[in-house]
Amino acid sequence: MFKPIALLFTATILLLSCNNDNENTNADANAIAAPINLDYSIVKVYPHDTSAYTQGLEWNGNTIIESTGLEGKSILHVLDSNQKQLGTKVKLLAADFGEGATLFNGKIYQLTWKSHKVYVYNAKTLAKEKELYWPYEGWGLTHNDTALIVSTGESNIYFVDPTTFTIKKTLGVFNNFGYVSNINELEYVNGKLYANVYGRNSIIVIDLITGIVTNTVDFSNLLAQSGVKYDPLTIDPGYVLNGIAYKPSTHSFFITGKCWPVMVELKIK
Repeated sequence: MFKPIALLFTATILLLSCNNDNENTNADANAIAAPINLDYSIVKVYPHDTSAYTQGLEWNGNTIIESTGLEGKSILHVLDSNQKQLGTKVKLLAADFGEGATLFNGKIYQLTWKSHKVYVYNAKTLAKEKELYWPYEGWGLTHNDTALIVSTGESNIYFVDPTTFTIKKTLGVFNNFGYVSNINELEYVNGKLYANVYGRNSIIVIDLITGIVTNTVDFSNLLAQSGVKYDPLTIDPGYVLNGIAYKPSTHSFFITGKCWPVMVELKIK
């Protein structure tokens, strides 16, 4: 007399078990994959001005544009391929804290941290042509073929119109743990966005369609591998990894930090 009930109970358990298996399978299929770690190899180590609080870095042919920060010390300048000064430095106002910079259509754009200003310079002469308004904090700056790309120290990146600096698109950046904040210096390379995360010794690679972090590159040992005998963080906790520039002619990345003694040319694999 108990067999029908027992059979019904068993069938119910099997059905629930199958449903749970299906739910787990669906959950696994929808799970966000952890970023894949990429390796790198050092090509060459260059000296870097330890007074340069690097905020923005970008190649222009055989010269490199560097933007630096700190109130009263912020500059924009151009270096040759051996990191030697070319021409004169453009000094920002004492109240300005320089941030990311990028070259687009013959003009150099330079962010400021909290002043809500974007300075626009002639790329050949470094003469300031105009000033644009940005409503948020300015952190990192790069560009694709049609828009400038801005970070604000949060998890969003913004695609903006180069003429007006109005926002065309907002993209949230996230990994398998959730949204990624403190996104800082940026570099657009072959359809992907490479970004420093403030305070981390790593760079993330962002899919610009989805916002997913697809890769990371761990630079914890970069200074030691470059022959540097001390950690800049022992001098100042703000002397963190910051600065990514890609040189298309050699397919090399150039990596440095705020007031670091070296700039390192390397290949990311």
